[in-house]
Amino acid sequence: SEEESMRRKLLVKTLLALSLVSAKAGAADGVAVIGHPSLTKIDALTVERLFTGRAISLGGVSVVAVNVAQGNAVRTRFLQAFVKRDEDSYTGYWLVSRYSGLGAPPKELANSAEVIKFVQSTPGAIGYIDEADIKPGMNVLLR
Repeated sequence: SEEESMRRKLLVKTLLALSLVSAKAGAADGVAVIGHPSLTKIDALTVERLFTGRAISLGGVSVVAVNVAQGNAVRTRFLQAFVKRDEDSYTGYWLVSRYSGLGAPPKELANSAEVIKFVQSTPGAIGYIDEADIKPGMNVLLR
């Protein structure tokens, strides 16, 4: 019914607002955002927009964001530093977004090594790793 549709829309808006309110702030804490050589340096706001699906391209290049799997310490630090959310808030955000037809979360890879391999071989790819895993020649977009 129309009333049910209105209730559902209100629920979605409320859940999105609550997920924003529960977001946590943090420091970069040894996390580096890396990108395929086709991408250039970016700022923290753009990183947040890419990992929340509010931006899908950079300078005309379609971006493919990838996350490290849940439970990984670098993911926790990345979410706090760049997305300003904890794991529950981020998962909730994407649950609501997917339910609302607004998109799906970035693909998850097991570890930093997989992120590096994917990012280096996929045009437009962006991911994050521990700064200790940076190797010479990597395209570091932001630290």
